[in-house]
This record gives sequence, C-alpha cells and structure tokens, in this order.
Amino acid sequence: MPQGDDRVTRQYQIGDLWQKIEAGLEAAGKDINSLTVDDLAPIDEFHTRGRAATSELAAMAQLKPSDLVLDVGCGLGGTARYLAAHYQSRVTGIDLTEAYISAGTKLTDFAGLGDRVELLCCSALDLPYEGEWFDIVLTQHVQMNIADKHRFYTEIARVLKPGGRFIFHDVFSTGGAPPLYPVPWADDASVSALVTEAQARTAIEAVGLQVAQWIGKVQESVKFFERVIARIEAKGHPPLGIHLILGDNAEDKIRNHARNLSQNRLSVVVGSARKQ
Repeated sequence: MPQGDDRVTRQYQIGDLWQKIEAGLEAAGKDINSLTVDDLAPIDEFHTRGRAATSELAAMAQLKPSDLVLDVGCGLGGTARYLAAHYQSRVTGIDLTEAYISAGTKLTDFAGLGDRVELLCCSALDLPYEGEWFDIVLTQHVQMNIADKHRFYTEIARVLKPGGRFIFHDVFSTGGAPPLYPVPWADDASVSALVTEAQARTAIEAVGLQVAQWIGKVQESVKFFERVIARIEAKGHPPLGIHLILGDNAEDKIRNHARNLSQNRLSVVVGSARKQ
C-alpha cells in the first residue's frame, strides 16, 4: 500500500455501511430489486453540488458508448453508474475503501448495470492497468487526500490513451486562512493534502496533460450548501443521503465545507486536460 493510503482508509471506514444503505433505501420507499440511478442519487453523489456536478463533467467529457472510462476514487460507484446509464459507456471505478466497493457493487447489480460497470478496490497511486488503456479518466474530490500529486497524476496520464482526456472536479486551498475541520474528506489536517489551484495545475501539466478547461465553481457550490443546510434545519437528514457515509459528525463536515468556501479558505474547480 503506498505511503499515506492507510490514513485515508481509516478516514473513510464506516461500520455496517451496507446495512445503513439498505435501511435508508427501505425508509425512502425504494424497491431494492428495481433501483435506478435516480433512486440512488441522494447517496451516490458524494461531492459538492451532487448530480449537477456529475452531469456537467459528463457533458465536458463528450462521452461515446465506445469509450472506456476510469473513475478514480469512485466511492460507491455513483458516477460510474450515471455514465453507464445515460451514455452507455463502459466504466471502471476504483476506490481505496473496501466497504465502498462492496456496497457499490451490490447497488450496481440491483440497478441492472453490472454489464457496463465494474468496481475494484485498489490505490489511485498504483492503478492495475496497462498503459494507454482508457479514453477518459475522471475524478471527483479525490486528490485532496493524496499527498503525492506527481504520482497521482502520473498514473492517470499513464493509463490514458494518446489524445485521451482527464476530467476533474476538485477542491483546492486558496492559500489564505487554513480550512476549518472536520470536512467531508478529513476529520483533521493530517488526512488532508490540499494544494492551491496553481500548484495543482502545475502538477497536472508536468506529466504531459495539457489543461483545456479550468472553471471555478465556488459561488454555485456555496448556493448548493445553503440549500442543503436549509433542508437539514427544516426537516433533518433524509433517510437516504451522504450523511450515511460521513458518519456521526456529518453535519459538522457539511457546515465547515460551506464555511470554507464562503470564507475564501477553499475553492472548487471543474476542468479537463488532454494527454499529448
């Protein structure tokens, strides 16, 4: 296991995850034997702005049914299932957290997408694929847990075909006041590996990926969290939602992420880069 992976694994460990998801689905009135990607959206979109962000990235990728797609840091596989359902692409998702992959595989099968989606437990720093294998590599909110940015982006570039595209949705430090913790990816600074936008862009381009799009999404993200927090204050957490993944301090993580963005401690970007 690459250095640092053990800390990340501990950060995302959730006991009885599948049982919590199953109970949440039942409480939400969902039939587990006929699930759709829309049914799973409340728990599948473990990133800022939820389904709207996933839809934006999919459009940015200009996916075709023939594309081979890799989702690095796939969590429960929600993005992979969305791409397979809406674009008929073949998608592989990898994640370091075994419980996510186990639960995500069950959800994929119940959603009838097992023929187009495969989820594997492995490290983003040691991808088990030959070079030049994928047309698209996609990540959402992953690099903040990875200190070795060069190795992370090198692996992405290695498995991309020439002309292939890297599509990303990430959180960065602004270089100003330090972020408030806990946040969704870290209970404290020891698990967080934030860099500035300039540092990330330099790291991406250093491995032969030419940045084509770099779009700030702070204001949209702040408004998203305002709506989420307002719903929680009015009605509490829904039966199915990312609080099942975030653990007992879920609300603190959500509120701090919102504060970090509104106080200019963190930024959010969606973008794309092409392999030369």
